[in-house]
Amino acid sequence: MAASSDDMSKNLTIRRFKDGDNRPEAWSDQIFQASWTHKCPTYIHRTPPCQGSCPAGEDIRGWLDIVRGIEKPTGDLDWQEYAFRRSTTANPFPSIMGRVCPAPCEDGCNRNQLEDRVGINAVEQFIGDTALEKGYTFDAPGADTGKKVAIIGGGPAGLAAAYQLRRIGHACTIFDDHEELGGMMRYGIPGYRTPREVLDGEIKRIIDMGVETRMNTRVGKDVPMADVEKEFDAILWALGAKSGRALPIPGAEAENCITGVAFLEAFNQGRLQHVSGKVLVVGGGDTSIDVASVARRIGKITESHEKDRPEYVVLGQTAHDVASTAKRHGADVTLISRHPVTNMTAAEHEVQDALREGVEIVGSVDPIEVIKDENGRAKAIKVCKMNEAGTERIEGSEYEIECELIVSAIGQTGDFTGIESMANDRGLIDAGKNYEVPGKPGHFVAGDIVRPHLLTTAIGQASIAVDTICTYLAGKELGKRPKVDVHHFDLLDKLRETNHEPEVLDVKVGQIRGTSEANFAVHNYEDRSDKEIATSDLLYLGHFEHEPRYKRDHIDVHADEVLGHFQERIVALDEATAKKEAERCMSCGMCFECDNCVIYCPQEAVKRTPKKDATTGRYVYTDYSKCIGCHICKDVCPTGYIEMGMGE
Repeated sequence: MAASSDDMSKNLTIRRFKDGDNRPEAWSDQIFQASWTHKCPTYIHRTPPCQGSCPAGEDIRGWLDIVRGIEKPTGDLDWQEYAFRRSTTANPFPSIMGRVCPAPCEDGCNRNQLEDRVGINAVEQFIGDTALEKGYTFDAPGADTGKKVAIIGGGPAGLAAAYQLRRIGHACTIFDDHEELGGMMRYGIPGYRTPREVLDGEIKRIIDMGVETRMNTRVGKDVPMADVEKEFDAILWALGAKSGRALPIPGAEAENCITGVAFLEAFNQGRLQHVSGKVLVVGGGDTSIDVASVARRIGKITESHEKDRPEYVVLGQTAHDVASTAKRHGADVTLISRHPVTNMTAAEHEVQDALREGVEIVGSVDPIEVIKDENGRAKAIKVCKMNEAGTERIEGSEYEIECELIVSAIGQTGDFTGIESMANDRGLIDAGKNYEVPGKPGHFVAGDIVRPHLLTTAIGQASIAVDTICTYLAGKELGKRPKVDVHHFDLLDKLRETNHEPEVLDVKVGQIRGTSEANFAVHNYEDRSDKEIATSDLLYLGHFEHEPRYKRDHIDVHADEVLGHFQERIVALDEATAKKEAERCMSCGMCFECDNCVIYCPQEAVKRTPKKDATTGRYVYTDYSKCIGCHICKDVCPTGYIEMGMGE
């Protein structure tokens, strides 16, 4: 039945051919002639753009395909655990990352070309929460290699490195100067964003692999660096950037000018329980939003002792009495940024949450001086308005904002007390292309101490650093990293897992011909995942129907209820909804068994692989004795997995 004109004008996706087209696409590079060509289909595996955009390089397409039921586990492993194991190949913190990662993977998602991205974070949180609920653990460590690696810092980079090292079989010891592991995940992000029972559960899985820890131990102070170098075969510096940058303006040395990192650590340790007077936060990134949101939650008290001033608590000189919090009132909090509010680097939803919670955000102003009272304490900050681009000051626009506490959240550096030789001129550690420390054999580095960035960035750097450490310990030369440097799906591993591994070639056979009948190789398949991204122009987007995203519920906290509100704001997806959201994934660069190529092949040359031989990436095959190279299978392949390449 013909479609009505109404149907043709609404809910359209993307059409490969438009009305009136009577010629195919340019086939000069494929020698297209009439209805045939000498080229036949081959199957090309590429990296999906979500994974290519993920700093940790997670096999996102892989675990989404597991959740939706396309890729199935072997043996008696349930799909939830199978998805967990695929996810944690790259990232051992799915539950935490599913909550706090700003999801650059979703920005890269090809589904954005249709209606809206896939909610990757939401499904990842479901995987992580399910793993904690069911008590999944990591596999036993690899066989002991006899090598020992020291990890300086127990934050996301250090813990991720420990996980990857133990999988290989290297012994490792984490040195950390706190009482508990977690780094910025514990001390730099408030607990209503990284729930402590979730964080503790994900850390415990790593430690249970046989990771030694030496807590409350600072290398360079409690133990000399020379002793660490003598005891261990390699050292990974993952100490984070936990020293905030002070405001570079006159008057910023006032005692009530503190850093955002110090403020959040004091809060997360339970020492800071209220503020006094107006709080002014300078920044624009996620840390500044966290500071402002925490200040609104802990509130202020109007009558306090001198020793209870928040700056004294943050500096470790005292701690707040819990009982005093009963007298709290809503805190007056203002956040200022050099950038317009719409261009601040903080995640958009975090900015909106802060505004809803009663934080005043003023964009396009530049702090130029801290105004002090007769006692040398900051009483106001002088600012100057900026142009719309945030690049130049507007002359004569200066004004003052009164405040009793100024919190600088404009950047971070490392604390190199006792290890000064490791620092560069930016207060960080230099890193080579493979995260080796230049000029210091046996020393490697990962995480914020390289460049303060996302938690997932630290996790990805740790994985590469571990590869480099393994190369060093094996006495080999460092090679070139892949162009697309992620944790790739490996078809040969999948064939082994499903007992479809190619046969061992008998070298006694005569001349070897490349026929599809022989079973000593993987035929008509090319893995380009380390070189190419499956961009949207390679996909047949017209295959996909419009389907709105299944979003997580979000608890909106308003200004009149934010005081003392420390409950989590994100409501996780249930299993049924997580599956539905995973089904929106377009499986870019990998077959997801839609049958289009089988249905539309006019020669019946494309066939389903017999069930006993089929697995992910091997769902269909081509009978080349029937194929005429008409390219229809390529045109109707939604994922860009088919290319007319055989015969070149």
